[in-house]
Amino acid sequence: MKPRIDYDKALPTVYKAVMPLEHQVRSSGLEESLLDLVRMRASQLNGCAYCIDMHSKDARARGETEQRLYELDAWRETPFYSDRERAALAWTEAVTLITEGHVPDLVFEEVSRHFDEAELLNLTLAIASINTWNRLSIAFRAVPGTYQPHTNAAAAKHGGP
Repeated sequence: MKPRIDYDKALPTVYKAVMPLEHQVRSSGLEESLLDLVRMRASQLNGCAYCIDMHSKDARARGETEQRLYELDAWRETPFYSDRERAALAWTEAVTLITEGHVPDLVFEEVSRHFDEAELLNLTLAIASINTWNRLSIAFRAVPGTYQPHTNAAAAKHGGP
């Protein structure tokens, strides 16, 4: 597989366009482990191999278990996730697959039991951000397998997907 466009070379400011959103999410106080699951689940739904590769590596580097990563696309049928994580995953699915029900009230009511308004806004921004990165990576065929977990320098440059 060959990328269509190396967007870092073609338009280095592409990262600068999305990074304010990423900085908001990262400074929100939401748990990194929760954000890893949300990013992975949205990437699974969108079929973004590059982002699945990236976020599984980042999650493992932060101590996430293989079991929870392997079972993520069947999260409803497993006991491995907290109620808060389950609410976030349901919200992730509803917001990512927005044309399938336009984020039902029942999903909103459940996520609202586990997240205050500010947290819910930041969670939704995290979902919007990963959906943006998924679309860039899929459209321009970012090649999975090359990503290595963040170092501070890499995170500053490629805080994305």
